[in-house]
Amino acid sequence: MANAPSTFHQRLVEQPRPTGLALAPDGTRLVASVQSLDEEGSRYVSELWEVDPAGERDPRLVTGSRQGDRAPAFTADGTLLFLSERGPQEPPGAALWALTANGEVERIAHHPGGTSAFTAASRSATIAWTAALLPGAADADTHAALLHERDRQGVTAVLYEATPTRADGADLGPAEPHTFVLRGDAPPIDAGGQGRAGAGDMALSPDGSVVAYTRAPTSTAPDTNVVVIADASTGAERRTFSRPGHQYYGPVFTADGTRLICERQKEETYDTEWRDTLVALDSVSGEETDLLPDFDNWPWPGRAIPSPVPGDTTLWFTGDERGHCPVFRRDPDGTVTRLTASGAYTSLCVSPDGATLYALRSALDSPPRAVRLDAGKPDQHPAFLESPGDLGPLPGTLTEVSATGDDGFALRAWLVLPESAGPDDPSPLLVNVHGGPQGSWSDWPGQWNPWPFAARGYAVLLPDPALSSGYGQRMQERGRGQYGGRPYHDVIALTDAALARPDLDPSRTALAGWSFGGYLAGRAATRTDRFRALVSHAGLWNLEAFQSETDMHTYFREIFGDPRTRRERYEADSPHFDAANLTTPMLIVHGGNDYRVPVSQSTALHHDLQRQGVPAKFLYFPDEGHGIEAPNHLRLVYETALNFLDHHVLGAEWKRPGLL
Repeated sequence: MANAPSTFHQRLVEQPRPTGLALAPDGTRLVASVQSLDEEGSRYVSELWEVDPAGERDPRLVTGSRQGDRAPAFTADGTLLFLSERGPQEPPGAALWALTANGEVERIAHHPGGTSAFTAASRSATIAWTAALLPGAADADTHAALLHERDRQGVTAVLYEATPTRADGADLGPAEPHTFVLRGDAPPIDAGGQGRAGAGDMALSPDGSVVAYTRAPTSTAPDTNVVVIADASTGAERRTFSRPGHQYYGPVFTADGTRLICERQKEETYDTEWRDTLVALDSVSGEETDLLPDFDNWPWPGRAIPSPVPGDTTLWFTGDERGHCPVFRRDPDGTVTRLTASGAYTSLCVSPDGATLYALRSALDSPPRAVRLDAGKPDQHPAFLESPGDLGPLPGTLTEVSATGDDGFALRAWLVLPESAGPDDPSPLLVNVHGGPQGSWSDWPGQWNPWPFAARGYAVLLPDPALSSGYGQRMQERGRGQYGGRPYHDVIALTDAALARPDLDPSRTALAGWSFGGYLAGRAATRTDRFRALVSHAGLWNLEAFQSETDMHTYFREIFGDPRTRRERYEADSPHFDAANLTTPMLIVHGGNDYRVPVSQSTALHHDLQRQGVPAKFLYFPDEGHGIEAPNHLRLVYETALNFLDHHVLGAEWKRPGLL
């Protein structure tokens, strides 16, 4: 039976995952990167698939593509480029490859230690990529020699002379990412360093004469990055843009090359809310223009897509909105129109005439699929294209729940109902809180997907509490600086509203969460005994310790203050102060390589549960980070969590997963 409780989470883990799209410059080819299990089933690997833009033909593997090929993009002449570790590389690392339509492969560039990102100009043969240089290395050759010598002598040490030392869950250094540009037959030029935390955020002007990239914040300005615009032939800087307290992301040039479009983000501080908009940067005048001054939500995640027609300043972007992530169109006069009625969209591509969009669409009840959209029609439903990743029928249905916050704010949540739900046999309820806290239940979840729990008979509530994105700036104002205050009360209000339904059983409930959601599970553990079980995956427990350990220590301290001089928020919101109130059985999940929320947060929680005599289990993955990536580990998370909930919520006998 397709949706049997013992098999659904297995099928979910084995499901191919489209992760990106690339459209050929003439609009005739649409290539998707798709993650699937390798031959041993022990890790996910990417391959490249052809998707028919007309929706008439079945998808097929790109001729010549192998496992490990990823990040597809097209050059101006229609050549398909991608990153891959294929072929002998010395030192090892991803190289940049070209793949012709008949499957012939050519290595375009290889940098010692690998290339992490690249981009291609839309109307010239220029290519830019991100690769690292060790301190003291002036070029790729000296970098290779230093890499070889460090390896020969077994040296892995890094000498830090400033922060950050970690970012995005990884150790930084000793090498710094740089931007390299290849124009025609000339040797690649180094257009400058991106900072030790550089993420490969780059753009090329359509004619390939100019390259733009972002330079990461430093210890002297930890909340400010820099946009660099440089000559693509010499690497000489032409202009830089920065604004104190702001960071720029996703640069992309307009079709005429005169302006650079970026997302500009101001993160939350002690006294101000998180804000996000799109801006246009003029590289000649230095003028910066806010393109969305009246747009109450945020243009994230994803890169804005300008019209490919020179002279047309239309652009498209995505942004969370009330449990969806629609596509929006900004017209030249500043008018913003929502183009999609439902779902969450990523990886936007636009046809050469600007009339058609392609994207990946997902939703809480739909895995990612390639779709086609009219580039100007409001509130439309997309045309689905045949693409890998079909999971088949889901074991239940999706609906919504509404409630009112303690300040009168209108709240909403998704509710997954199992097939068995009904007033004659009310279903147990799992409340599943998202991470962030700036985020939303709008797309198909990679972590803590609700459908394995629905297959086991649980209803799953997916609340968007205070600080969630997609509900305007008021949602940020009402939650600022009180992680365990209004967000927690919103979750409880939505839980109460859901349990007013006759098909849910208020006596059999549990709460789970990942990251910020894991923190709220810990907050619930010290505030209420209404839940029979709790699950905290990578959750915060001791906020004072967290602010000095996380790779986002500067960001978090901006919100909560220095605990030596400003302790109010720590004492109000850190659950560990109330550890004496712990009574609810809890499952803790954490990765040993988690730098965003270090594993010490969970070990401290586990110790407190043990001291209080509370039933607790700690599922520890020594080689995982903030999220769980390995497919066999994902299976174990679902199996352990389901068995734990069955034991404490339903009264079933505890079953220890076989591999544990």
